[in-house]
Amino acid sequence: MPVRIRTKYRYKGTAQPTDLNTETDIVNLDVQDDDFILEGYIDLSNLASGDTIVIKIYVAVDGANRKEMDRMTIYGPIDPPIIRMPAHTFAYDMQPRITITQTSGIIRQFPYYFLMQLMEVV
Repeated sequence: MPVRIRTKYRYKGTAQPTDLNTETDIVNLDVQDDDFILEGYIDLSNLASGDTIVIKIYVAVDGANRKEMDRMTIYGPIDPPIIRMPAHTFAYDMQPRITITQTSGIIRQFPYYFLMQLMEVV
């Protein structure tokens, strides 16, 4: 069965943790009405020496219980400063969540851009 992109949604903003060791959402999607593709970028150019962040990706493989799928610990500064989250295809009920936690240093701001492409059967 052929599939196409029905619509796309942009998630653009700046994540700023409120305190060290506080997990802050970048993208937090609920159940969709069809399968979808999610990809994006996070700008870490504000990281300085002594700053550490942890980026986590959660998914609900069973459609109900989110669990950690991936984790990256990044020590600042980094070069190049942009990290790319490659495209992942998710079932409609997997509810991906991407978070950032700053664990050391001075609280920073992290611009991001994600694109969600909602599919449909033709």
